[in-house]
Amino acid sequence: MSDTMRAIEISTPGGPEVLTLCQRPMPQPAHGQVVLKVAYAGVNRPDALQRAGAYNPPPGASDLPGLEASGEVVALGAGVTGLEIGDRVCALLPGGGYAEYVATPAAHCLPIPGGMSLKQAACLPETCFTVWSNVFTRGGLKAGERFLVHGGSSGIGTTAIQLATALGARVFTTAGSDEKCQACLDLGAERAINYKTEDFVEVLRATGGADLILDMVGGDYIPRNIKTLADDGRMVHIAFLSGPKAELNFAQIMARRLTVTGSTLRPQSDLAKARIAQDLFEVVWPLIETGKLAPVMDSEFPLEEASAAHARMESSGHIGKIVLQVAGDLT
Repeated sequence: MSDTMRAIEISTPGGPEVLTLCQRPMPQPAHGQVVLKVAYAGVNRPDALQRAGAYNPPPGASDLPGLEASGEVVALGAGVTGLEIGDRVCALLPGGGYAEYVATPAAHCLPIPGGMSLKQAACLPETCFTVWSNVFTRGGLKAGERFLVHGGSSGIGTTAIQLATALGARVFTTAGSDEKCQACLDLGAERAINYKTEDFVEVLRATGGADLILDMVGGDYIPRNIKTLADDGRMVHIAFLSGPKAELNFAQIMARRLTVTGSTLRPQSDLAKARIAQDLFEVVWPLIETGKLAPVMDSEFPLEEASAAHARMESSGHIGKIVLQVAGDLT
């Protein structure tokens, strides 16, 4: 095995064009870590934020982008149990996925679900960890509740629609075109709202209001979300595509007993992520095995065309997940 590998680095903060092919030293597994030979790497919004200089890696993490991948275990660090050389897994990464090899905690790896390709599996970790922890653990979504997810045609949105539907919630969603709305309906949403032609506040209030909202838009959506919530409703924020600031009337929050919360995944402790991984293995992986949840695939780019993958994501024309092919299917 070579001492170096191909990787995509951020040459300087900026647009997609700053993603540059380079040679980097092979990663070595620390205690509790494994090294994966990367088959495919998922492309996510936080990667673009990091590229733009707006989302720094946590201390000790790789400076290379890439928060999820599928691949084969090729090295074990001290203290690793439950994984062997040659195992094929998908994994949530602290960074470094845009490379031929990556180190990650063994406890953040999950087996490739039966019948699923490595390309599909690379799309599972970031969205499943995010949706499970925010919608079900933090947001407390229950069967029968009305759930509104903004950006329903995104990777997060398509996962949230399927998982909430599979677990018995009534799912409503917003998207920016009739084509995207239809894709959401096909995944199980009860109602898909084209935000360019309809007001999601009116639509949800006519049903009694949302019990839970998952929002990655922010900005002027924040006060509109408050109006949309039913009494005792909850709002969970995971991103702010339109900005993190808004003016809110907290009298509404008090009078209607609303909960406003949120989280980001990457800065959480390794233990917190390991607990999410265990929940996924116990609850979500069986749903994948039975076909109730599958990643919606938009497009695939070779590793060296990471800049084109980022341009595709930032165009917002995609439906579902974008992946980078690194080693491919490892046949």
